[in-house]
Amino acid sequence: MSYSNKKEITDSQCIINKYMEYVLESDEYPNSVYKFCKESKIKEEVFYTFFGSMDTISKGVWNTFFSITIDAINTNESYGSLSSKDKMLTFFYTFFELLLLKRNYVLKVLHYHKAQLKDLTQLRALRNHIKGFAKELIEIDADQNPFNMRQSPVYIYSEETWEQFLSLLRIWVNDTSRGFEKTDIEIERSVHNIFNILETDILNDLLDFDKLLWKEKAMWN
Repeated sequence: MSYSNKKEITDSQCIINKYMEYVLESDEYPNSVYKFCKESKIKEEVFYTFFGSMDTISKGVWNTFFSITIDAINTNESYGSLSSKDKMLTFFYTFFELLLLKRNYVLKVLHYHKAQLKDLTQLRALRNHIKGFAKELIEIDADQNPFNMRQSPVYIYSEETWEQFLSLLRIWVNDTSRGFEKTDIEIERSVHNIFNILETDILNDLLDFDKLLWKEKAMWN
């Protein structure tokens, strides 16, 4: 399954950008397609070519973040020769670098919605994308580590990848370290945990890491 859809990104990117600009400049979410299109100077029929409602465009922002990340890492000539673990590291590093370019919008959205991140409706499609990406990588490793995959099905790894992503997002939101060094360190630890979760020593590390994430979660709430 391919996660790259460059045509969709190119055709919808203008609307996505105008939506993010609207939210930041108006300090509110548009309550109708009519209002958004009128103020953003977009024809409604053009809007509906790509998005069915304002709810779908809010989800589309996160889907676009994912698609741009996938396109970016696939343009790296050395990406294909990386191990699955290094590919996931590359994905996370690239994704959060992209979020940094849109940090004001992301912070506004996440602080506006007081619900837990895992309950945030607009992240549901992103969840499927990230889990699908993780599933592809982990299935490649399954051929090399069949015992581990028998003990713990692929869906457990893909779900763990999503949970680690949410934890990293919470950390990134509150990260005030220079160059977001704290986030970079936690990305490496998160990916390490995902690919070594069945090993006893690593499992102990994971428990310690989860304690840290719970502290971050408390700060977020």
